[in-house]
Amino acid sequence: MTTVQDRPHSEIPGDPKHVREALLARAQELVPLLREHAEAAARDRRLTGEVADALRAAGMFKLTAPRRVGGHEVNIRTYLEVCAELARGDGSAGWVTMLMNTGAYLMGQLSDRARDDVYGADPDAAVCGQLTPSATARPVDGGFVVTGRWAWASGSYWAQWSLPSIPLLDEQGELTDIRAALIPTTELAIEDTWFAAGMAATASNTFVAHEVFVPEHRTLSIFGMSAGVTRSEHTDEPLYRSASHTALTLANVGPLLGLAQAAFERVLEIVHRGKPIAYSTYERSIDSPSYQLNIADAAALIDTATLHAHRSADAIDTAAHDGVALDELTRARVRSDVATAATRCREAVSLLLNVGGASSFAQANPLQRIWRDLEIAARHGLVNVDLGREIYGRALLGITDQVSPMF
Repeated sequence: MTTVQDRPHSEIPGDPKHVREALLARAQELVPLLREHAEAAARDRRLTGEVADALRAAGMFKLTAPRRVGGHEVNIRTYLEVCAELARGDGSAGWVTMLMNTGAYLMGQLSDRARDDVYGADPDAAVCGQLTPSATARPVDGGFVVTGRWAWASGSYWAQWSLPSIPLLDEQGELTDIRAALIPTTELAIEDTWFAAGMAATASNTFVAHEVFVPEHRTLSIFGMSAGVTRSEHTDEPLYRSASHTALTLANVGPLLGLAQAAFERVLEIVHRGKPIAYSTYERSIDSPSYQLNIADAAALIDTATLHAHRSADAIDTAAHDGVALDELTRARVRSDVATAATRCREAVSLLLNVGGASSFAQANPLQRIWRDLEIAARHGLVNVDLGREIYGRALLGITDQVSPMF
């Protein structure tokens, strides 16, 4: 078996700027394929085999995997941008890629031994993760025996490994830690539970474990990770010095940006085809000042969302590069930026649907699927708009006891 030490680095050589450009180009090349398959994928509630294979072959599932194991180890800004570009083709494809790279990022927090377990036999292995600790873990010699169910496992059909969370309790039943537990998906059952109005093709099903042994070296303390403590032996991997909870929360915005941009592009196509405005004197909607204003406002809202997201990504990346902890106020501001970006994307798409009219919601029109995907994704627990604003407000007011560990 090839070990981490033997594994070639990413197949894209060069500095981070070159790697970013190459990966964005690959993502852009995939957009037509993703759009072609999006409706069938939504109908079948899973990405098509052709799309899943194309994403894997293009290296999209290892954007944030360590270069030492053949990953790309991109920074958070590039991770965000690539997922946005893929979501421009299909929201579900962008979302699955984002979640797979949550798992790949966590692999960078683990030891070489754990990395070998995953990538030694399969350098293209994909890892998905679920943060909710909905399980029991019994300590045994060398590790834990785990039984539990983890819902919302996006990418369940295409991951070779899963990183669900397990709670560790003391003798009094008090929580002492939460661990991410690295488990081969061959040792888990998948319950087909994902029936949703949007992001239908993400296969966000339920993983089930019954008395599965997890070696201790395959676990990662979530509490430790939030304090900057990892199991990696390497100090030359700045990505994994990022404020982890903050970075992984921000990652959820990538698909939202891509979906909003996809709606914008499709509405422009409709307008340029000479669509009239019903019950008006406008034979071409492009000539209407009110429609022009809606288009301008939608573009500005998407720009605003993008600027907030990129500001946060750059702050995280700069701190990681410099080897300094991201301060509490900036972490809280990231949660606010996530909330702002999600809100602005939804507002932009609402304006664009006004331009597109009722025909936007015809089943044959991709706009209705884009709208459904965005409305679902923008309500993810880590995006939570009101909570994000509250977290930032508390930090601005100097209130030190926060209401969420994920910032």
